[in-house]
Amino acid sequence: MLLSPFEWTIAKRYMLPGRGEAFIALVAGISLFAVMLGVAALVIVMSVMNGFRAELFDKITGLNGHAIIQAYGGRLDDWKSVLQDVRETPGVTHASPLIEQPLLASFNGRVEAILVRGNTRQDIDELRPKVLSGDIGALGPGRDNVAIGSQLAQNLGARVGDTITVINPAGRATPFGTVPRQIAYTISAIFEIGVYDYDQAYVIMPVQDAQTLLLTGDTISMIEVTTDDPDRVDTILAPLEQKLAGRAVVSDWKKINASLFEALAVERVAMFVVLSIIVLVAVFNILSSLIMLVRAKTRDIAILRTMGATRRSLLKIFVTTGFLIGALGTVAGVALGFVFLYFRQPIVHGVEILTGQNLWDPSIRFLTELPSRPDPVEIVVICVMALVFSFVATLYPAMKAASTDPVQVLRYE
Repeated sequence: MLLSPFEWTIAKRYMLPGRGEAFIALVAGISLFAVMLGVAALVIVMSVMNGFRAELFDKITGLNGHAIIQAYGGRLDDWKSVLQDVRETPGVTHASPLIEQPLLASFNGRVEAILVRGNTRQDIDELRPKVLSGDIGALGPGRDNVAIGSQLAQNLGARVGDTITVINPAGRATPFGTVPRQIAYTISAIFEIGVYDYDQAYVIMPVQDAQTLLLTGDTISMIEVTTDDPDRVDTILAPLEQKLAGRAVVSDWKKINASLFEALAVERVAMFVVLSIIVLVAVFNILSSLIMLVRAKTRDIAILRTMGATRRSLLKIFVTTGFLIGALGTVAGVALGFVFLYFRQPIVHGVEILTGQNLWDPSIRFLTELPSRPDPVEIVVICVMALVFSFVATLYPAMKAASTDPVQVLRYE
């Protein structure tokens, strides 16, 4: 299939039509541009979809682990023995006690629904990279210090050093009824996980302080588990789930976020199919430009045949001409896609300024920024698909040129 010098010379001549063939050159240029835009759109959308899933997974599992073991009734009394069993399970890399309870917080007359999380010292220290202001190391048992999410701080109008009041409706019983329990906590740090739902609700404190606030004694509500392979978390924890049957339920990240990640997977496939059709439509321009070129060069083709050019040579010449348009468009599309992804955040801000619309509302999109994670395998698949489409589009015009009968064409010349 390699081209001879003669074939390559003719192919280059046809890729750069003369002055009288400006319209053919325009159609070929439009074909290249259309393929470039189609490939770029595929690279951009698939990279953003991959980034969205990966970032969402990293942030969700980074805070909640790969699985949660939650006691029936919300209290796990013999949690220390259960925790030991979890840590001894093959494949489990980390397990820690956790308390999580929805409550209320107030500050200067503002009241917000919150989710109190009681974490161990190790889990609290893992939040250090997410701290925007303050010192999360100030949190400790009995110090009445907490760390809150950035969006919650904004909603309450609170800053580091301010004191918020956490309200537990299930307070102590008195002769006059149940009195809600209210405890004042000093904000020692403000963090940002990057997931809007977490940043607007979470209040982090040591597990001992959470037990005191909730009046639970030496009990916890759940155990957070991290494994060495998130995709096999259900298999790894299957023996533990059987052992804890009737005492606690094991929920991995697949079950907890099943609807969200399934929706992302379906949307990802749908976007790939739709954008692949765009590339296919762009390739039809290559087909039309080659058909026009063959029609315009019918006399030249006949002369080449009389000079000894074979049908195979003509086939290779026109296939090469069309295929190179698709290949150049594919390379340009990949380059354009990477440029767009590199400057994606300024582009989003620019479009927001021009339109006056908030294109990336974190309350809807979960994440605070537009993510991106290009997959090399996926990009190779996109390039191969575009090249295959381009090659197939050249076959009909090339075979038409190769089947030209010089006698019929030159009869009246």
